[in-house]
Amino acid sequence: MASVAAARPVISSCLFLFLFLLFVAESGVFAARPARRSRRMNAIDRCWRGNRNWAASRQRLAACSVGFAGKMWGNAGKDVTFYRVTNPGDDPVNPQPGTLRHGASLVKGKVWITFAMDMVIKLGRPLVVKSFTTIDGRGADVQIAHGSGFLLYQVNDVIIHGLSFHDLQPQGPGPVISQRGEVMEMGSSDGDAIRLVGSSKVWVDHNTLYSCHDGLLDVTRGSSWVTISNNWFKNHDKVMLLGHDDGHLEDREMKVTVVYNRFGPRVNQRMPRVRHGYAHIVNNFYQGWGDYAIGGSMSPTIRSEANLFVAPRAGNKQITWREGRGKSWNWLSVGDGFINGAFFVQTGTRGRGPGYDSQQRFPVSGVKVVRSLTRHAGALRCSEQSRC
Repeated sequence: MASVAAARPVISSCLFLFLFLLFVAESGVFAARPARRSRRMNAIDRCWRGNRNWAASRQRLAACSVGFAGKMWGNAGKDVTFYRVTNPGDDPVNPQPGTLRHGASLVKGKVWITFAMDMVIKLGRPLVVKSFTTIDGRGADVQIAHGSGFLLYQVNDVIIHGLSFHDLQPQGPGPVISQRGEVMEMGSSDGDAIRLVGSSKVWVDHNTLYSCHDGLLDVTRGSSWVTISNNWFKNHDKVMLLGHDDGHLEDREMKVTVVYNRFGPRVNQRMPRVRHGYAHIVNNFYQGWGDYAIGGSMSPTIRSEANLFVAPRAGNKQITWREGRGKSWNWLSVGDGFINGAFFVQTGTRGRGPGYDSQQRFPVSGVKVVRSLTRHAGALRCSEQSRC
């Protein structure tokens, strides 16, 4: 009897421990670390980066876009063809299976492109990307370098994610396979990293872009419904152009969201430069500039919201630059943060908000957390076996 009595406290202790562990498992007490990590992410990253098995559910990314591009549901579904790039080579006229150009220009229907390994791709001519194409560099170090960049010509529903673009050069005229699978004659290219011409519903996310001959990202000639997010733009002169030229009135309908991007170091101008149209520039981190940060002409509407502007220690402190009189233009600064004497010159009336619908809307964070929100801007370094 004495031994049984002595065992009772031990049994009670074990039962208490079992119930405690069961409570912890059910309540998720020890899930605090991932939760805190998730809270530090911006709205886009929080949608997919917390999933350790992201590589097994890549199409989840299509549900995470925000801003004017809206959700990219058209890029996902059971009818998607998964295409894996295994060959870094490039033939602009007769692209071989396994190369990026074959997948982006020739595979019919919806295509989701991934990469089998790290690679540097030197494009002989601009890569003409077709509609309903996702180019997903997650899990590999994919560099588009030393040749041409991407051209989105009169296409829609395109995602460009997780690539590095650098040291791209002008190319002379010549033949190239088009987005319709036909060989066409292309004129000279300027050495842009990514250029949109007459394209819509495009999402450019988590890319690193620098040191190209001309622009890093151009949205031109009637392109609209575009979101540019989580990218890192650095070491460059003319960064981003929204609107082709002063005489191209079709760009009056242009709508572009620029969110969670990092600009700098060593950037000079066009972050962005806007002609006509509407630009919502929100929760971006500006690490200095040369001539200016945000500029434009032809009466664009610009809503600069909760961005962090760190002016250079010496040189121009003014964020804005206008070509033309611009007295009636609507350039509004809402909740922006200014460091080192940076200042934003507002013009016009209060202006209109972006008017997002439920598929485009996202929370605007305060400027105090912008450094954290943009900390992981650019192409992410992760493997298919690890969390991004």
